[in-house]
Amino acid sequence: MDLHYITKPSSLSENAPLLIMCHGYGSDENDLFSFASELPDELFIISLRAPHRLQPFGNAWYAINFDADQGKWSDDEQAKESRDKIAEFIDYACSKYPVNSNNVTLLGFSQGTILSYAVALTFPEKVNNIIALSGYINPNIIPDDVATKNYTNLHFYCSHGSADQVIPVEWARKAPQFLEALSIDYTYSEFPVGHGVAPQNFYEFKTWLINHLTN
Repeated sequence: MDLHYITKPSSLSENAPLLIMCHGYGSDENDLFSFASELPDELFIISLRAPHRLQPFGNAWYAINFDADQGKWSDDEQAKESRDKIAEFIDYACSKYPVNSNNVTLLGFSQGTILSYAVALTFPEKVNNIIALSGYINPNIIPDDVATKNYTNLHFYCSHGSADQVIPVEWARKAPQFLEALSIDYTYSEFPVGHGVAPQNFYEFKTWLINHLTN
């Protein structure tokens, strides 16, 4: 497998729910992994490192040109490649570790959230729960035929900082409408913070996740 990752094994010896973490632009696999010790012990947790190295440090799922028009320009072809890598990794993890392939959660932050949305909307059969922190849906990296796909098994927890200076909250606010149009179950919350996860945000998505692991 060409994606580097770290793991926190489950307290269960088989059929463990799987949680895969996807960090944001310029970060690495250790960032979201700091949540791992606070999450349910039965989760088998894997935190991925994005494939593109940045200088002098950090990693990215795809290139961003911060000088482009519209403030940001993203390399959508690279994003699609990373989307597919994550989808392949889900299959790899389910075959390698004692996890339940019918109980898979993606947890993303920022660029990792954009990819988590894309994986779920492109390969809905591979995932169940998506925790989408401080990101948005990029329509350029999901299929054109979303209206024909079966998304009945998907559940989204989406949150954003109302003072986010990196990804405007207006971008995130489009997600509920998009998910609703596809009859996808979702929860959407905003918190009075910038581009980050407030403590109350963490506790809310943790409670949401616990509830959805048993469904």
